[in-house]
Amino acid sequence: MTTPDAPPIRVLLVDDDALVRAGLRLILRGAPDIDVLPDDPADGAAGVQAARAQRPDVILMDIRMPGTDGIEATKSIVAQGDSPHVIVLTTFDTDDLIVQALRAGASGFLLKDTPPERLVDAVRSVAAGEPILSPSVTRQLVEKITGAPPSGYAAARDRLSALTQRELEVAQLVGEGLSNADIAGQLYMSVPTVKAHVSRVLTKLDADNRVQVAILVHDARQD
Repeated sequence: MTTPDAPPIRVLLVDDDALVRAGLRLILRGAPDIDVLPDDPADGAAGVQAARAQRPDVILMDIRMPGTDGIEATKSIVAQGDSPHVIVLTTFDTDDLIVQALRAGASGFLLKDTPPERLVDAVRSVAAGEPILSPSVTRQLVEKITGAPPSGYAAARDRLSALTQRELEVAQLVGEGLSNADIAGQLYMSVPTVKAHVSRVLTKLDADNRVQVAILVHDARQD
C-alpha cells in the first residue's frame, strides 16, 4: 500500500480482449492507491506508444496479441530505460512464452483468472520493486529453461563473480524467489539493507529484474 501522501500507482492495460481490459479496469479502480490510465491499447505496438506517452508505473501486458505480441512489446518498453514494470498476463502457467517474456525484462506474470485481491497486491508489489512470483513458481520457471550452452555456464559464473560474498548470498536467495522480508529474516538484516543489496546486485549483473537474477543463478549451477 502506498503512503497517504504518495502519488497513486499509474497502471496501463494492454490486451486485445476488450472484456479482459474492462474487467481489469473495474478491479483496479476499486483500489484507492491505483490510477488506471485512460488508454487501453489492444496490441503491443500501441502499448509501446502508450507507455512512452503516458509513463505508467506498471503495465499489465497480455502475451498473445495480434501483430506485435507482448514479448516484443516488453523488449521495446524495457529498452527505453527508466521503464515501467511489466507484468505479463497469460491463460496458462505452463506457457513457454512466459520464460521468453521474463527474459525480455518483464517483472513477473499473472494468470488471467488471478483473484482480484491478488491482482491488486501484485501491482503494488511490483511498483515497490518486490517480486510477485512465489518460490515454487520461480523454481518451476527456471526449470523450464532449456539451459545455456557450456560456455554460457562459465559466463554466468563469471558475472556472479563480480558480486561480494554478501551480494552473492542475496542473489542466491533471490534465485529461490524469496521476498526482501524473507531474505532479511534468513540473513539477519533489515529490509532496507536487503533492498540496497538487491539494487547493487541488479546493477552489477546488468539485470532488469529479480527473475533475470534467478535465471542467471540457475544457469551458473548447471554443471
